[in-house]
Parts: sequence; C-alpha cells; structure tokens
Amino acid sequence: MAKIGKRIKVAREGIDRNKTYALSEALTLIQERSKVKFDETVEVAINLGVDPRHADQMVRGVCVLPNGTGKSVKVAVFARGDKAEEAKAAGADIVGAEDLVEQIQGGTIDFDRCIATPDMMPLVGRLGKVLGPRGLMPNPKVGTVTPDVKSAVNDAKGGAVQFRVEKAGIVHAGVGKVSFSKDALLENIRALLDAVQKAKPSGAKGSYLKRIAVSSTMGPGMKIDLASVAE
Repeated sequence: MAKIGKRIKVAREGIDRNKTYALSEALTLIQERSKVKFDETVEVAINLGVDPRHADQMVRGVCVLPNGTGKSVKVAVFARGDKAEEAKAAGADIVGAEDLVEQIQGGTIDFDRCIATPDMMPLVGRLGKVLGPRGLMPNPKVGTVTPDVKSAVNDAKGGAVQFRVEKAGIVHAGVGKVSFSKDALLENIRALLDAVQKAKPSGAKGSYLKRIAVSSTMGPGMKIDLASVAE
C-alpha cells in the first residue's frame, strides 16, 4: 500500500483542489504527474443542472470521439442472416441469436458493447435484467439498436462513448489515454461536451453545464474553467 500511497502523493503534488484550472493546463499536469506503470485513462466528470428523477430531465447519448478511446472494445451483435454476416465483416467479436442469449443467460458476458438489429429486440428483451444493470442493453437512443450494424460496429470499435446522467446529475466518461497528445485529448473532450450540450433535455431549466472536472485513473480531480474549454 505504501507504493500506491507514494504514487498518489506524487500525482497530487502542486495541484490545488480548490483552484479552477484552464483545461489545457490541467491536461499538462495530468500528463506530467502520471507515474504508474499502465497507460491511465483521462476521465471527465460533468455536473449538469438537471434532476434525472424526472423523465424530461434525463440526459443520455453517444459521442464518437475523433481520436478514439485508446482501448480495444469487444463488440457483440444480435443479428441473423445477411445482417449477421455484415456484423462479422465489420469486425464484431461475437455474433449470434438464440445461441448468444443462452450464452449470456449462462453467465458468460465477454463483451464491452452490445448491438442488435430491431427484429432481434423481442429476443434480446429477455436479457434486460442481466444486461441492463451492466449498461449493456441495446438502445435505439444511443444507436445500438439499428439495421445499420456495420456503422454501429465501426463506431463502437472506433471510439464511440455512451453517456448517461447519474442520480446526482453527473455524467462521467473516459476520453482517451494519458499517452495521447494534448491536442487529441482536447479534441475528444470538446466533442464530448458538444454531444452533452446537444442532448440537453426539454425539462432542463437555468444553468445546464454547471461544473467540469478532469482526472486520470489514479490522479486527483481538477476543476476546469468552463470558458477555457472553447479556447
């Protein structure tokens, strides 16, 4: 534990938890202080002026990060016939129908993203209690229930990030790796914020984007000056 404590101490050196940083400066600090032996994920937390307990204030969507997420994503697709072949050709890792349902019901969930053609949803619906709590249930609102399985697989493999506001009104998302260039991370963060802005629900009143913080997997969060995001 001493080693982890030392690393966290190094990551926090020179960072003022009460200060508001320009986005570019915060990313520089994250990259300079990453001393762990793995490529940390850069994470963004966005506080929104919504109460997701109300249906008209729910925020969810998908954003294709222009520079990807930096991690490989295993994709499962529920499809039959030509659509199944299309999914395989696009690079889906697992493709199936009843056999895939049985596999999942048996406790094997070896994928990070799940896509389904619309005709498969009566079958996939049986898995709601298994896939729902894991955030894996296909949903047309985030493009994972679609006849265009090729594009959906390409997006998932290429850096599509799904986001959904949590009970406290916060959206969390990974936007790349510490090893990315700062420009690549800036582009990804701006793309995510743009997608969250576009997903603003009809019931949101007053200030929508309230606060933004960035951090690395093992590092402390830094509050960001909202005006600096557009610079």
